[in-house]
Amino acid sequence: MAGLRPQPVRAPRRACVPRAAAAVEAPAKVSQEVIDKCVNAIRFLAIDAVNKAKSGHPGLPMGAAPMAYVLFNETMQFNPKNPAWFNRDRFVLSAGHGSMLQYALMHLVGYESLQLDDLKQFRQWNSRTPGHPENFLTPGVEVTTGPLGQGICNAVGLAAAEAHLAARFNKPDAKVVDHYTYCILGDGCMMEGISNEACSLAGHWGLGKLIALYDDNRISIDGHTEISFTEDVAARFEALGWHVQHVQDGNTDFDGLRKAIANAKAVTDKPSLIKVSTLIGYGSPNKADTHDVHGAPLGPEETAATRENLKWPYGEFEVPQEVYDVMRSAVSKGATAEEGWKATLAAYKSKYPKEAEELEGLLSMKLPEGWEKALPTYTPEDKGLATRQYSQIMLNALAPVLPGLIGGSADLAPSNLTLMKMFGDFQKGSYAERNLRFGVREHGMGAIVNGIGRHNSGLIPYCATFYIFTDYMRAAMRMSALSEVGAIYVMTHDSIGLGEDGPTHQPVEHLASFRAMPNMLMVRPCGGNETAGAYKVAVANRNRPTTIALSRQGMPNLEGCSIEGVEKGAYVIHGGEGTPDVIIIGTGSELPLAIDAAKKLEADGTKVRVVSMPCWELFAQQSDEYKESVLPAAVTKRVAVEAGSSFGWERYIGTSGKFVGIDDFGASAPANILYEKYGITLDHVVEAAKSLL
Repeated sequence: MAGLRPQPVRAPRRACVPRAAAAVEAPAKVSQEVIDKCVNAIRFLAIDAVNKAKSGHPGLPMGAAPMAYVLFNETMQFNPKNPAWFNRDRFVLSAGHGSMLQYALMHLVGYESLQLDDLKQFRQWNSRTPGHPENFLTPGVEVTTGPLGQGICNAVGLAAAEAHLAARFNKPDAKVVDHYTYCILGDGCMMEGISNEACSLAGHWGLGKLIALYDDNRISIDGHTEISFTEDVAARFEALGWHVQHVQDGNTDFDGLRKAIANAKAVTDKPSLIKVSTLIGYGSPNKADTHDVHGAPLGPEETAATRENLKWPYGEFEVPQEVYDVMRSAVSKGATAEEGWKATLAAYKSKYPKEAEELEGLLSMKLPEGWEKALPTYTPEDKGLATRQYSQIMLNALAPVLPGLIGGSADLAPSNLTLMKMFGDFQKGSYAERNLRFGVREHGMGAIVNGIGRHNSGLIPYCATFYIFTDYMRAAMRMSALSEVGAIYVMTHDSIGLGEDGPTHQPVEHLASFRAMPNMLMVRPCGGNETAGAYKVAVANRNRPTTIALSRQGMPNLEGCSIEGVEKGAYVIHGGEGTPDVIIIGTGSELPLAIDAAKKLEADGTKVRVVSMPCWELFAQQSDEYKESVLPAAVTKRVAVEAGSSFGWERYIGTSGKFVGIDDFGASAPANILYEKYGITLDHVVEAAKSLL
């Protein structure tokens, strides 16, 4: 094409020969000329929106438009008029900076959530077209992407959810769960380590309905990727157990794209990677194949030159009717596909009523009636255990009553105690099982769990590791909170109380850091009843993730600890009558210490109230009247005790209050020695309270 820089053609070093399959065929009535118009419409909607916003990433949409067209118009099964249709194919734009690619496609195929005016509001306040795709703003967007590598991991989770439900519910004569997960990812996603974690698992699991198209445009923000990224990606993915192909000309070889996708669908025992070599900014005479087009508008002059170069005579945001006529065929095709699925489901219900009832219960996204009654309760006479042990009891109590509960640990199941004993392992060939073995892949684990949650099929995902290793997966946990995924993070070994493993394994600032995260519930329970409360809260919150910090060491079941108290975030557990002289606030394993300190102070005539505060966020949601009843504003003499950082506690104890905890990294020693050396002791709590009187 005139004006374009020549594109190097690089043969794959290790080509994988796929099993023969019929190619995806272009619709007979659509000429190549009209297909080119559809592709250019995608490009120019992206160009015009980025120009209007004066910011954005036009290069990826311009280069990836052909593969995206083949996916959306010729391959995928979805209903634009019902974005929530369960058996739709899922699409993830892992390279979320190229969001205008997805918005343009969704507009052209007829999603009501994206009108032309919405595209004109790209990156503006309160629009449905934010800078990166956000599932909670734009119906039809499956997952929130932006941090590179997260999206492909979400896609692994989506594909795992499909495999799991298909194995549980499909019958030889009725496939009620039968859809693919497609993902477009870029060089940045490939560089991020999280993608390798999740793609390694996808290969191990053999997720044959996961198809990823790698936009190999060899450009990142710094310039050509040859300055920092020269590995053989195809060889790496073959080693990970993926089926790999290479479309060498992703700009114009539509038949190559169709054939590669068809080949990928024919390989049922492996996920597929299609490396698609493209020219970033395709069509731009002066900016194609440069980092200049990656993250900045083309500008008026280069846009005009690109219009001339691609022979696009239309104005800004102008789409010819023949493009709409072709692209909006997705509406009728989608409606027909959904009606066909409904007929399949109806026949399934008549033959398999029990299975159909369970499936429809999951798809309703409603929790089973009375599920919370399965949670056990405890009295002070019951033997005290570590809260990680109570967590194991809760998971196994909930497993038979919550058909959507699914999850596992990052190679720490014997320590996290997260196995559901009535189920086996989710593995290749046993997808119906509900224990996930993530291996030592915390970051990938968190993002996969987000994908399972965003499958929106009633699955309740949980995952686990040592609390300290949330440092590895914090970005994925933040995406849970942002994306409104009700994931449950089971985090054990929650303080210096884990002892001898030392400061590399002892979380200190972590409670404060997750309390600072918007839309995250951070729960640190004491004993069996509060652990039960933590799970009741976590399961009930389907649009809000919950992190549960659990102890390694045992603790008693205190009088007054309750599930209901956890639901309120904080409550009076001791000394509730009248106005106290001093209030002691405790959480988790330090709550018994607060009670003991209160009793010692009371022996000297001091009136003491003890407040258990397992969840700051839930307490903040309570009425002013309730908060006043727990923490009277007139009582300013307050002590907090928690084996963690003091950061943030001034919110509840004031600037003159006392905090008993740790603002250091901890040390390697038995837990009782550490508590003594760091002053988290009965005498120190009593001394802190007396200093205020």
